[in-house]
Amino acid sequence: MTSKRPNFTDEEALAFHRYPQPGKLSVTPTKPMATSRDLSLAYSPGVAVPVLAIAKDADLAYDYTSKGNMVAVISNGTAILGLGDLGALASKPVMEGKSVLFKRFADVDSIDIEVDEKDPQKFIDCVRAIGSTFGGINLEDIKSPECFIIESELREKLDIPVFHDDQHGTAIIAAAGLINACEITGRKLADVKVAVSGAGAAGLSVAGLIRHLGVKRENILLCDRKGVIYEGRDDVDQFKSAFAIKTKKRTLADAMNGADCFMGLSVKGAVDAAMVKSMAKNPLIFAMANPDPEITPEEVKSIRSDAIIATGRSDYPNQVNNVLGFPYIFRGALDARARTINEEMKVAAAQALAQLAREDVPDEVAAAYAGDRPSFGPDYIIPAPFDPRLIWYVPPFVAQAAMDSGVARKPISDMAAYRDRLAQRLDPAASFLQRIHGAVRREPKRKRIVFAEGEEPSVIRAAWSFKTQDLGEPVLVGREEQVKRNMQLAGVPANELLIINARMSERNEEYSNYLYKRVQRHGYLQRDAQRLINQDRNVFAACMVALGHADGMITGVTRNYDTSLLDISLAIDRRDDMRSIGFSIVIGKAGPMLIADTSVTEMPEAQDLAEIAISAARAAQRLGFTPRLAFLSYSTFGNPPGERMEKVRDAVAMLDARDDIDFEYDGEMAVDVALNPDARRLYPFCRLTGPANVLVMPAVHSAAISTKMAAALGGATVIGPVLVGLKSSVQIAQLDATAADIVNLAAFAAYNTNG
Repeated sequence: MTSKRPNFTDEEALAFHRYPQPGKLSVTPTKPMATSRDLSLAYSPGVAVPVLAIAKDADLAYDYTSKGNMVAVISNGTAILGLGDLGALASKPVMEGKSVLFKRFADVDSIDIEVDEKDPQKFIDCVRAIGSTFGGINLEDIKSPECFIIESELREKLDIPVFHDDQHGTAIIAAAGLINACEITGRKLADVKVAVSGAGAAGLSVAGLIRHLGVKRENILLCDRKGVIYEGRDDVDQFKSAFAIKTKKRTLADAMNGADCFMGLSVKGAVDAAMVKSMAKNPLIFAMANPDPEITPEEVKSIRSDAIIATGRSDYPNQVNNVLGFPYIFRGALDARARTINEEMKVAAAQALAQLAREDVPDEVAAAYAGDRPSFGPDYIIPAPFDPRLIWYVPPFVAQAAMDSGVARKPISDMAAYRDRLAQRLDPAASFLQRIHGAVRREPKRKRIVFAEGEEPSVIRAAWSFKTQDLGEPVLVGREEQVKRNMQLAGVPANELLIINARMSERNEEYSNYLYKRVQRHGYLQRDAQRLINQDRNVFAACMVALGHADGMITGVTRNYDTSLLDISLAIDRRDDMRSIGFSIVIGKAGPMLIADTSVTEMPEAQDLAEIAISAARAAQRLGFTPRLAFLSYSTFGNPPGERMEKVRDAVAMLDARDDIDFEYDGEMAVDVALNPDARRLYPFCRLTGPANVLVMPAVHSAAISTKMAAALGGATVIGPVLVGLKSSVQIAQLDATAADIVNLAAFAAYNTNG
């Protein structure tokens, strides 16, 4: 993969954190607050009952309050990212972000607390005083060596998990990678010689954890800015001195000479070609400095083709990313009500991650790799951060280790049931979108997507986001002066996006001739075709795609759906083997569900419904899951009878008569029967083996109503409609689409749901 860092403007970052409301967190009640009785139960006088119960037994706080699923992310801002000591309040955006990650990846509720206190003892006293209200404490961005003292004392004083992620997070992920790299190269941990560059919080924790895994103390050479930490060196603190060994080696170059493994937690450029060349056969190089590694994978590969490489970067294989660790470690610790997070639990997390990387990748994960199924090997020793299996795979290891080591207050008796509960916690919308985005990023060639309404501010922001998320190469169609004016207002850098003025395009004549050949027998003259190319950006963009000058297009923000589709149809034909439909993706806790047709055929007949079903099922398969399709009606298998259900029944019969259908389907049925297998007890003949995940609606109005109702009332995320069935990849957004909506549909255009 090429090295490409995320790119966004300061204005974009500020706008992201400011709008639609400041910050990244809010508080949502978990109980109804609609009536006076609700208020009486929630507060006075009903709240007195759990108060008295907790006063008698403090452990009941886990039953009657949010304590058991609440982690505080706490910092004093003395080591914010790589920015240094900027103060407690300046750390708040980072701590809010950490809280968001807890919720996104492990469904752990979290609140950020910024303590304006640099004195370690006063900071400890403050956190200790408030600690009992939380189920766990995540310490963050506290400078070394104070962070060691703070974590150690808080672990002694509090009866809940206290975890400094800057120390342990990277160590756990790196340890998982080391386990697997040793497996691939045939090494034993007890024999591995490791050079560690960086003796700060992360470096010391890495050294400590790999020693706990089995790497011998005398085989770990820890280096700080001045060189190797050796016995007799008199300028090291108590934390570094714990790793001092007898050795004649004094520099990082000395330490790497003959080493099997390099663990870098220092700075860009700390390692040069000579150091890598001096390492043992099949060297293991973990260059984890961020944002730029100690040495790039390209440099390593130019010197050592036998190396296994990991970095902290998402644009290279084997990313050492803390998000693989802390959400799931706390999830397991909270669920077992652990008193602490000990070494056994950290090792268990590392071993779980290592084992997960060796597992056969399931279809829903492979779909994110655009057909290139990853497998255990030099470029896949660490699971991807967005692997949906992490939520149910890692926490049970951590919880079991808590139980085995005697720190669990609430042992989990049924691990299989626990895994099922964990799987239900995953944010399905974020996971689904990340899978699509991941597949697009892994395309060997970046897709070129035309944003037809390039003068619109929301489209400009979407195109820039599409580019900076590395989803493809956007092209804006519009008048250059107007586009650049709106780019400036949107905070998008000038000259970073390709702009094409349809009237001034060098391909103008080619496109008008192409269009005229298509429409000349439908009442259009040559000058009409020329006018459309000059003035209609949808038609111009569609010609670009049809003639292979772009891979897909996105439009719809300034025109209604039908008008946009009609414009596009002038230049792009519908497929012969697939009906044109729009399907919406409704994503709730149960996962993604396709609803069709939500945009194209207003009042389908039986043949239309059968074809819609086939197109929807093919799209579902293309998106990586196995379709179970239900034809919906107000009637369930003839009850109650009526004329309008007949066309649905006929559509099912048409599929029955075909021999090329490779998906489950049945109908006609009501929506509750389709989604709830228990509701089918009266219909044992129903052919669906589980809840339906593709719903074919009897008309476009019922489809539109149901999807909008799901979004407004059900708390679900709705994506689309996603258009399929044209010979080229085209997506049409809604008139009220946000920049994020446009980006997602542009990603579908790049993904090409047609197949």
